[in-house]
Amino acid sequence: MTSTTKWELGTAKVLSREPLETSKAKWIGLESLKWQDEEGKERIWESASRKTRKGSGIDAVAIFAMISAPKKPLSTVLVMQYRPPIGKVCVELPAGLVDEGESPEQAAVRELKEEVGYENVEVGESSGEIFSDPGLASTNMCLVTIKVNVKEDEPEPEQQLDNGEHIVKRLVPVKDLYKVLQEYSEKNEYAVDARLFHLAQGLNIAQSLQ
Repeated sequence: MTSTTKWELGTAKVLSREPLETSKAKWIGLESLKWQDEEGKERIWESASRKTRKGSGIDAVAIFAMISAPKKPLSTVLVMQYRPPIGKVCVELPAGLVDEGESPEQAAVRELKEEVGYENVEVGESSGEIFSDPGLASTNMCLVTIKVNVKEDEPEPEQQLDNGEHIVKRLVPVKDLYKVLQEYSEKNEYAVDARLFHLAQGLNIAQSLQ
C-alpha cells in the first residue's frame, strides 16, 4: 500500500442482503436448465452465468506472474481485496474480465499493469478455456503465466487502479507460497481463493517430490 492511500483494507462491510430478480441484475444471470441424464431421465439444474461475456468467448483471466530480480528468489504477486459475497478480504491472483476486442492474453497484460503496476512483460503459457465452479455456473476463464524481469534497484511499480478498486498487492517467493496461504487461511478476516490455493498446493507437492 502506498503512502498516498486514503483507505484501509478490511474496513469494508456488507450492509444488507436481499433477493435479486435476474432481470434487474447487471452482471449475473440465473437460468433453469432442463437436461437429460445418462439414463434418459429429464432433470432440472439451476445455473448462474455472466452477462458480460464478450466476443472472445472467455469471461475472465487470472495471472500467475513469475517475477525474477537480481539477488532475490523467484516470486509471484498476490492481490487482496474485499469480496462482498463472502464478507471477507480475499487473497487471489491478479485477475479481471476480458474486454471487447481483447484476447485473454492481452487482458492479462492489461490487468497486471492496472492491479500491480508491472509493464514490459513477457506472456508465457495460457491455459485456454477452464472452469472454476462448473456445478454452479457456466462462467469460464484462462490462467495466463506472465514473466516479469526486474532490474536491480528498480523501484516497486505503482498500481493503476480504476475508481472504486481497493486492492493491496504482496510479493511472495514462489517457494513460500503454500505456507503464506496457509497463514492467511488461519486468519478469520481473510479468505483464500480456491484456484490460488490449488496452484500453491500443486507447487508444494511438486517440491516435495524432488
